[in-house]
Amino acid sequence: MSLFPKNTLFLRILFGFMQKKSYLCKGIPTIYPKRRAMAKKKILFINQEVSPYMADNDLSLMGHELSRAMQDLGHEIRTFMPKWGTINERRGQLHEVQRLSGMNLIINDTDHPLIIKVASIVTSHVAVYFIDNDDYFSKRRQIIDDDGERAIFFARGVLETIKKMRWTPDIIHCQGWMSASVPFYVKTAYADEPSFAEAKVVTSLFNEMQPVELGEKFAQDIAFRDAKPELLSAYDKRFTFDELGKLAIDYSDGVIQAHKDVSETLIKYAAEKNVPFLPYIEDFADTYEEFYEKI
Repeated sequence: MSLFPKNTLFLRILFGFMQKKSYLCKGIPTIYPKRRAMAKKKILFINQEVSPYMADNDLSLMGHELSRAMQDLGHEIRTFMPKWGTINERRGQLHEVQRLSGMNLIINDTDHPLIIKVASIVTSHVAVYFIDNDDYFSKRRQIIDDDGERAIFFARGVLETIKKMRWTPDIIHCQGWMSASVPFYVKTAYADEPSFAEAKVVTSLFNEMQPVELGEKFAQDIAFRDAKPELLSAYDKRFTFDELGKLAIDYSDGVIQAHKDVSETLIKYAAEKNVPFLPYIEDFADTYEEFYEKI
């Protein structure tokens, strides 16, 4: 006589458990297949804007949602943005990170103190680091004459802070024209830095309507180590929005169309350069994760 009659609750529970976990049993079909686990990565997000610190728009919403999605998928992230003058530090609960602040960045033969602040988005527990400087970011957000210098200060400020953190990202994802010089710096001035030597750079293209034009001075101001001005001789000297996009594409390992209506010039340019390209998709989290894995 069986120790456990067939109609006992014990056997019914056991049978159900074996069905759900049948992938453990050799020769038994899997009833609930598992999603293939991706290798966990360290992902650095360099954003022009992040909601809720900036008004909701395509850039700021993606700056938040993508960071949250990758964090929820188990990846280790760091998220950066400029500390625009419109941000209310008290309301956003920003505070300075003393151990990361204190560096000076030389741009156009002038020292500029680098101040790092941090805050946490309550709804998602995403920590956001802010690049700040009284000369560049105490001003309001509209286009001004020194936008080229501000973009350079922001790009180098993020990379220098990551070095100081002794953190080694696998993926560097740039979003917004303010981060357009990051791929160029990573592949030239910082190419031999242990923090970035193995990093893959991804650029997202958005439908940014601001009339960006950084001017001829930008090519000189960007000079730093192996980031030589002559490397920019192929681009339009005015450095409009499309030229910044081309610069980012040329030094990126992958390009993502992050908006339905992106500059056709930049999409065509990415195709001509044969850079891995991900077309626009609404349900982005899993697809972006797979793209990170492929590049």
